[in-house]
This record gives sequence, C-alpha cells and structure tokens, in this order.
Amino acid sequence: MTSQLSGPPLAPAEPPQDRTDIVRMAAWMVVGSVIIGLLYFGQDVLIPLAIAFLVSFALGPLVRGLVRRGVPQVAAVALVMLTVIAMLLGLGLLITSQVSVLSAELPAYQSTIRTKIAALGQSMEGPGLFDGVLQTIATVQDQMATALQDAPGSVADPLAVTVVGDGPSPFSTAIAWLTPALAPLATLGIVVVFVFLVLLDRGDLRDRLIRLLGGNLHRSTDALEEAGKRISKYLLMQLVVNVTYGIPMAIGLWAIGVPGWVLWGTLAAIMRFIPYVGPMLSAVFPLALAFAVDPGWDMVLMALALILFLELVSNNIVEPLLYGTSTGLSALSLIAAATFWTALWGPVGLILSTPLTVCLLVVGRNLPQLAFFDTLLGSTPALDLPTRIYQRLIADDPDEAYDIATDAIAATGVTGFYNQSGLEVLRQASDDFHANARVEHRLRVVEGMDSLLDDLQEDHPADPPGPARIACIGGKWQVDAISARMLVHGLALTGVAAEMRPAGAVTARQVAALQLDGVGTLCITSFSRDPDTALRATVRRVRRRWPDLRIVLALWNAPDGQAGADRAAALGVDQIVLSLEEAVQRLTPAAPAPTPAAPAEAARLSALSASGVLVGHARADLDDLAMRAADAFDVGMAFVLVLEADAEYVVGQNTDLPGRRSATDPAMTWLPRGHALSAAIVDENRTLVVPDTDRDARFSDNPAIRQWQGRFFAGTPLRTADGHVLGALCLADRDPRQIADAELDLLDRIAAEAVALMTRQDAVIPEPRREVPPAPRSMLGQRVPD
Repeated sequence: MTSQLSGPPLAPAEPPQDRTDIVRMAAWMVVGSVIIGLLYFGQDVLIPLAIAFLVSFALGPLVRGLVRRGVPQVAAVALVMLTVIAMLLGLGLLITSQVSVLSAELPAYQSTIRTKIAALGQSMEGPGLFDGVLQTIATVQDQMATALQDAPGSVADPLAVTVVGDGPSPFSTAIAWLTPALAPLATLGIVVVFVFLVLLDRGDLRDRLIRLLGGNLHRSTDALEEAGKRISKYLLMQLVVNVTYGIPMAIGLWAIGVPGWVLWGTLAAIMRFIPYVGPMLSAVFPLALAFAVDPGWDMVLMALALILFLELVSNNIVEPLLYGTSTGLSALSLIAAATFWTALWGPVGLILSTPLTVCLLVVGRNLPQLAFFDTLLGSTPALDLPTRIYQRLIADDPDEAYDIATDAIAATGVTGFYNQSGLEVLRQASDDFHANARVEHRLRVVEGMDSLLDDLQEDHPADPPGPARIACIGGKWQVDAISARMLVHGLALTGVAAEMRPAGAVTARQVAALQLDGVGTLCITSFSRDPDTALRATVRRVRRRWPDLRIVLALWNAPDGQAGADRAAALGVDQIVLSLEEAVQRLTPAAPAPTPAAPAEAARLSALSASGVLVGHARADLDDLAMRAADAFDVGMAFVLVLEADAEYVVGQNTDLPGRRSATDPAMTWLPRGHALSAAIVDENRTLVVPDTDRDARFSDNPAIRQWQGRFFAGTPLRTADGHVLGALCLADRDPRQIADAELDLLDRIAAEAVALMTRQDAVIPEPRREVPPAPRSMLGQRVPD
C-alpha cells in the first residue's frame, strides 16, 4: 500500500482562466487563417479595391480642396480624375516616344558592345583556379557515358517522333496574344471606377467602415481620420521624394551623355514606388546603356557615382526632411510585411505592402481589440523606458542600460531622467524584491545601478562651490541608498552642494555616527510603502541629537493622499516630497525672479495697452472662450490672464473667481505681480503644466491657488503675431491630473483665438508639438509622416 501511495504528486487541475486563454488563442489563429485564405483566393477582387482605396487617400485632399472653393462634388471628382488620367496618358506617351527613339539607336551600339565583351573575354582567358578540376570532371563523365553504351544489354536511344498538325487557328492566336494585355486593362478600369465611387460618396463609405469597426465611436473615428491623413501624406511625400530623385537623375545622365535621359529619370521616379528592388532595377538600364554607348569605362563609372550619390542624398537628407523624424514602422515589420504581401499578391503586393501596413499600424494604435498590430509593426519600443532599463539590469547587461539612459538624458536631462525613469526602475526593483526576483536578480540590479550612476556622474560632472549643507541617506534598502545618490547628483547639477551618507546609517546603532554637525537639512529616502514605524524612531533619535536640523522625507512609494502636512507632523519631519523633481525644488534655495529686459518689457506692455483688453472690449467673448475651454478639457476653472507692470488681471473666466476686484468697468479679478500665476509663462514664453500644485514649490503657497483650491494647473502663452506675450490661457481643477501634448496643442489653438479676440486680428495657430519617444539604438524604421 505504501508503495502505491508514494510517488509524484498529482498535477494540479488546469485553471479555468488558462483554458479560456488557450481557447481564445485558438480562435484567433482560426480567424487569422480564414482571413489569410480570403486574401489569397480573393485577390482578383481585393487588389483593385486596395489600390482604389489607396489612390482615393491620395486624391481625397484635392477633391476636398475644390469642394471648399465652391466646386460641386461630382465636378470636383471628375476634374481630379480627368487630370490624373491625362497626366498618366502623357507620361505613357513620353515613355513610348523615348523607347522608340532608343530602339532605333540601339543597332548603332552593337559594335561597342561586341568590342567590350570581346575585351572582357580575352582578359578572362588563360588557366583558371578550377580549370583542372572541371576538366577532370568532364573526362570522368565522358568515360562513364562510353562505358554505359558499350555494356551488354544496353538499348539504343529511341527515335524522336514529331506529330505535325494544322496548327492553331488565327482566332486562337489572337486570343492568346490579347489575354495578357486585357487583364491589366480590366484591373485598371475597375480601379478607376472604384476610385470615382469612393471619392464621390466618401461620407457613406466612412460611416459603413465605422459600423464595421464597431466599439467606441470616438476611437473608430480617430482611427479612420489618422489612417486617411497618414496614408495621403505618405503617398504625397513619396511622390515628392521620387520626383526629387528622378529630376536630378535625368539632368545628371544628360550631363554625362547617356541617351534617353528623360526616360531613365522618369523610370527611376516610378520604380522607387516598389520597395527594395525598385531602385536597383531602375539603375540597371542607364548603367547598361552607358556600357553600350561609351567605348571606355568613364561613362559607366560616372553614371554609377551619380546613382550612389543620389541614393545617399535621398535616403539621408530628402526623406528625413520631408517625412520628419518620427519612425512609424520598424525595419523588421517592413521586411516581414513585404514578404507577406508579395507571397499573397505577387509584385502588386510588394508595391502595396508599406501603405497597407501603415493602415494596420494606425488601426492597432486606435482600437484596443487590435492593439497587437501596434506592438508587432510599430517602431515604438514595446516596453517603456524604465522597464527596458530594468530588464537590461536583470539580464546583467548594464552597458545597454547605459546606452538607453544616455538616449533618454539627451531629451530630458539628467535630473529629468532620474525623476521619470531612474526612480521607476528602483520602484520596480522594490516591488519585485519578494515577489519575483531571485538573489542574482537583486544583486544584478544593485550592482548595475551603481555602475550606471558612476558612468552618469562621470559624463555629467558637477562640483558646486561651498560646504555641503544637505545630507542624503537611504532609509533601509540598497535601492533607497541608490535613490539618495541620484538626489545628490541632481542637486549638484543645480548648483547645490550635498553629501551622501552610507546606506544603513539610519539604524539606531549608527545614528550617533551620522556626523550632521554643520548640516542644515537631512533628506531621508525610502521606497517602503509603510515606513512609519522605522522612520518615526529614526527621526526621534536624530531630533534628540540635532534639534534644529531640518528633516525632509522622500517617500518614493507613498500612497496618494498620504504626503500632506498632517502626516509630516505625525512622522516628526518638516516636509514630505514624492518625486526627485520636487525634492530638488524644495532643497534648492529660491532664486530671485528674473527681471525682464526693459526694452522688451516696454514693448510688451505697449502691445497689451494697444489691444484695449483691459478696457473690457472683448470680455464677453473671452468669457465664452473660457467656458468652451473648461468644457472641452473637463476642468473646473478656465481663465484668461494678462500681466501688467504691477498686477495680473483676469479678463476672461468660465466662473466667478474670488479675489480682489478692480475699479474698472467691468470689474476684473486681479492679483499682485508677486503672486501672478502667468509670470513664469510670460517670462519664459513657454507652456507650463503642474500636475499637482501641492507638490510644486512655485504654487503650493500661492494665495490664489489656495483660495481657488486648484490642485492642477496648466497655462499656455497668449502670443501675438509680433511675438509679444500678453498673458496666459490657464486651466485649473480641484484634482491632480495629467495632460498630453495633443491636448496642449488644442490649448494653444484656443489661446490663438483668444489673442485674435484681444488684438482684433486673425488667429495665428502655432506649430503642433511632437511627442516622439526615443527609439532604441538597435531598431531601424521606415519614416512615416505624422
């Protein structure tokens, strides 16, 4: 019985969730197989449809431009279609005429071709490396063939018999010749009809696609709008790139003396629409003709140099300039997409592969149910920046972690990197300490972060003058000490001298050895979610020994709502900070407000006075604009501020704001210049976003923010066409929140409308921001216009 009961334990039953995931994966695989099968077997219908949709994306802006100018929809579509067809016919006639001219001249080049080929043949004559081997193989083959023929029982070769009939009829011959030509013409006709119908009833088609996509109406609308803009701009930019390549190609070949230079320039522009192989095929023909025309090799070499030069200029200057710096598709996804669509649809699939893949990428970015397309196809890193660094450290690859950090620092600066990414890496390490990390993982992260900080301190040295009045120590773990090192470096970069105390210095045994004499501020860093017990005892011992010491507690993992003055008092510290940026602000002495240059300030105040906005001429319109901004951004307060020499005035608001009232008619809420909310925006001429005013030293003590109970604040400059900043359009809310760059673009547009109302001039819409995450060094990408 014992032997029967012993043995390996029974495997646990498979959890229902795992079975559900397997069923879902199998269902997706079946659906994918069905879709691929439909794409393959339905290519005769789907290829013309795909071409028509892509062409309609390119022609849609032209049709909409004509409609906006009063041209009827049918007439606009007909005009655009006829123009395109006329251009294609003209291009076809040009190519035909050039080909006919070249075909008449080719016999004159036969002697040059024969002479060069003969010269090449003579240079290759003589004993080669493998001549002896090849001769031996041929001799063995002859001997074996002779032996087989002389062998007994061998049968002579049968006689060949050919049956001669009457031959195909003329009608069959005509059909055989016309069928290959009729198929492309039929496809072209279908494409033209589809393009006409799509352009004619674009709204109905969009409605049907939105119904098919289903789900959230806003996401579906955004997906179609983004796809249309990206594809139309992509095709337009590709046309411009190819034309800027073909024209210099034609001019260069003409200067070199290659015949048919117009044909080869046109062919180069057309063939570049075919990814990868198109540029190589377009280069073969002019090089072959240069080989045939010139008795020497100068023309071939010059033509080759011209092609290489144009490729370098186009790929490294023209394309980045026209497409922009954003990367949409990764190189791997482009190659995979080209292979996939070529296998399904042949050469046409290769031409359509990039636009179709861009469509899938855009749909994946906007529809959650298809988000895997964004992960598979996009060049945006699949993992966020802190997770990528953390993973490299776990994999014991600190060098690559340093490369990633260096790229991020180029965009955000060292302190910004510490605040946004460095602390998050340590936060993930702290959360995984007991849950997932093994011993070697913990050791790799600590040693890797130490090495990373050593390199960053060497790359960005800082040695503030004067004695260190701030000491930073880690609370309990190694990650706490590493965060203290980050804070010391961040303070040094702002010109504040700080010292690092060794890890573990806050234990009861080592408090006496802290040596804090002469130190004004002690900052204790901690990732613990419940540090109260340990920190309260430590702070009590430190207070007993240095009663006048200012103690700041940096809680990098504190829950929301537990970092106020009440908790600071309960822990016995003077202040609690939640981010490295806030810590640097709190520990850095307040700098005096910059004094504007007298001529520039005088010109700004003159422009403000000339606008007459302080007289109240646009008060009702600005109030309405503020109400529109508050509704659009879903905030409690929106207001328009203008900054005078000694005061700041609220000239537009969505709700009555408490405060001092001016004696003007209409009365306006005003603030002293020293408490002005728009002062930093006007002085620095840039947008300011404060996700939580309680955590920002510039706003936490501002009387207006406290009176209006604004926890969130965002403001953008009111900039005139002459560059004068009159004030700011601001948003405020009672709860902390974040705001994206795309939303700030809309805020800039509303601010431009406010300036137009104030100055009685046309609105000048600023350029949109670009939120482009740094791509990893190991990833290349196809440039796709934003």
